[in-house]
Amino acid sequence: MADTIITTTAPATSDNSAAGWIVAFIVLIAVIGGGIYAYRHGMFGSTAPASTTNINVTVPNPVATTPTP
Repeated sequence: MADTIITTTAPATSDNSAAGWIVAFIVLIAVIGGGIYAYRHGMFGSTAPASTTNINVTVPNPVATTPTP
């Protein structure tokens, strides 16, 4: 009876985690960009945009007027 020798070789795998990091980075940039866009357009529950703020102030005249004779 003949001896049978079985040799196995590991399959060639490309274990490259750089692709996962690139996808995670792109998703992170998209989330940050979407948050900035939503904040700038008032999508977080603000009732009025900041550009419509109107402040009216009455300031007295600090120079005392002297009556002329």
